[in-house]
Amino acid sequence: MLRNIKIYSSYAERLFSFPQIGALQPADAARAIVSPVEAEGATIEPAAVDAIVAKTQGYPYFIQEWGYQAWNGAESSPITIAVIEQATETTLARLDTNFFHVRFERLSNGEKAFLRAMAELGDGPYAIGEIAEQMQVKVPGLSPRRAKLIKKGMIYSPNYGDLDFTVPLFGEFLKRVMVEKN
Repeated sequence: MLRNIKIYSSYAERLFSFPQIGALQPADAARAIVSPVEAEGATIEPAAVDAIVAKTQGYPYFIQEWGYQAWNGAESSPITIAVIEQATETTLARLDTNFFHVRFERLSNGEKAFLRAMAELGDGPYAIGEIAEQMQVKVPGLSPRRAKLIKKGMIYSPNYGDLDFTVPLFGEFLKRVMVEKN
C-alpha cells in the first residue's frame, strides 16, 4: 500500500526552503537599486535607475551585477546614466563569463541550436511552430529537445504552446557566442 511508504527528504530539503524568485516588478527593482546607494550616502539619477531596470528586466542577480559595476565605475555622486552605459560592457562581459557560459556549457549542440533559433526570433514568448520553422524542422522532432531544455531550467512555458527563456538576456548572449552558419 502506498499509504505506508515513507518519503524521505534530504537534510538540506528539510533544513532549507527553495522559493522560486522571478523578476522583480519595476518599482521593487528600482528600490533594490536605490536603497543600497542611499544607504552609503550617495544618490543615483532617476534615468540611471530606469536604465538599470530596463537592462536587467528586473532579474535580481543582474540588478546586483549592474549595481556593483555602476558603483565601482562612479567617480562621484550622483551616479549618472553615463556611468550605467559605461558599466554595461563590463557587466555583460562578467555575466557572459560567470553566468551565461556556465548554463551554455551544460547544453548539447542540438539544444544550443534550439535556443539559438528562439533568440533569432526576437523577444519571446515563442510558439513552438515558429521555432520549428526557424530551424527548418517539423514540430514533433523538437519535443525531446524542448523537454530536456525545460528540465535543465533553460526555458519554460508561460502559456500553452509558448516557450520563453527562464532568464532575460540569454538570447542576446547566444547571438554573441554562436556564430550563425550560412
